[in-house]
Amino acid sequence: MHELSHRRRMLVLGICCLSLLIVSLDNTVLNVALPAIQDDLDADVAGLQWTIDAYTLVLASLLMLAGSTADRIGRRRVFRCGLLLFTLGSVLCSLAPSLSALVAFRMIQAVGGSMLNPVAMSIITNTFTEPRERARAIGVWGGVIGISMAAGPLVGGLLVDSVGWRAIFWLNLPVGLLALLLTTRYVPESRAPRPRRPDPLGQLLVIALLGSLTYAIIEAPTEGWTSPVTLGLAALALGALAGLLYVEPRRREPLIDLRFFRSAPFSGATVIAVCAFSALAGFLFLSTLYLQHVRGLSALHAGLWTLPMAAVTLVCGPLSGRLVGSRGPRLPLVIAGLAMTVSGILFAAFGAQRSDAGLVAGYVLFGIGFGFVNAPITHTAVSGMPRAQAGVAAAVASTSRQIGQTLGVAVIGAVLASGVAAGNGQAYRDSYASAATPAWWILTGCGVAVLLFGLLTSGRWARATAARTARRLSAPETAQDPATARA
Repeated sequence: MHELSHRRRMLVLGICCLSLLIVSLDNTVLNVALPAIQDDLDADVAGLQWTIDAYTLVLASLLMLAGSTADRIGRRRVFRCGLLLFTLGSVLCSLAPSLSALVAFRMIQAVGGSMLNPVAMSIITNTFTEPRERARAIGVWGGVIGISMAAGPLVGGLLVDSVGWRAIFWLNLPVGLLALLLTTRYVPESRAPRPRRPDPLGQLLVIALLGSLTYAIIEAPTEGWTSPVTLGLAALALGALAGLLYVEPRRREPLIDLRFFRSAPFSGATVIAVCAFSALAGFLFLSTLYLQHVRGLSALHAGLWTLPMAAVTLVCGPLSGRLVGSRGPRLPLVIAGLAMTVSGILFAAFGAQRSDAGLVAGYVLFGIGFGFVNAPITHTAVSGMPRAQAGVAAAVASTSRQIGQTLGVAVIGAVLASGVAAGNGQAYRDSYASAATPAWWILTGCGVAVLLFGLLTSGRWARATAARTARRLSAPETAQDPATARA
């Protein structure tokens, strides 16, 4: 791809951010609409979990395939196809006659969404080749999540209260079509010099792993944690994981190149992404149900309460990108881990949600933490990797985020469902606090993990492992036998 002017690069960045905006906005708007969907479609807690996790599960399963396919057949081509599918899925979601139909249409959305974010990040990585400029671009990219967090609850709450929950999916139609037109006009086509071949066995194992694990967690409160169904699904997940660890290193071009994980910063970014996005998804899930079912607020008023969290995330995202570009990822990760940990402790140990001041303080701290964590995750995942591997590396980072969101909703929802009373009446409100306390402690643990892994994987030793891994990935393959190549 020939060198683009600064103005053209900024335009490409803006177009890629549009794709992130519709995906992120869709999730934040949907969280505000969960109580309305629950009432209209007669859904229980598990049903609400599936409206979110059906999307994130399919997304996580297909992201790496989408990244490698884009490297092979063209990033702009795959990106445009993703925009079309996502927009079509959004229209179908707005027409869903039942909960099962909504879940199915969310899966169509997810197929399109899997072609957006990792491919957009690959486009950005290949457009912004200078490390500091790339870090700032990624900071802007991360700031879009803050915009979606700020606009999503407010716009979603307004639409739910005035029109109905189905209107939240209409938002994606004009934004998706605008992004499609701009992509066709301004985004140049690019491919990897040496495209990777498909890995159908690896793809099936990934789907089996994520699907069985998520289903087991969500349905365990109903089926029982030691029931044959739950234990069988857990065994299937373990078998799929073992299969991936056995099969992928033996393939010449695997779906998941396990050599990436020899880099401590890359491995750390993967773990941090899972923990941070688990915390985000669980945080939003708990907060939405608390504000509307326990406090009795409308969707719009609930959205207004989350505005402080969204505002600081919007500010901290670009700031984190600048810090990563000038000082590296350690400081932003330390700030993120500390802020998320303290926020969790406020809710778990001190019942911050019982007072207005405590609620705002907890939201602001979590917003600071999440605002600082996104840029170092993305930067660490793609920096140091060969540009030919940008699509796959970015897809692994995006997959980690989606796995985190899937597990966050599944685990937090399962913990809440195990202790909260059925229905939305006084019994529900009385049981919510004790049922939610273990969930808040889990979110606190996620913050601690971000802090510890941020410190462990951002020092001199970690950077040395990243340099060795980059050299291995860049070296031409001299061995035809995969076993010899592994050695």
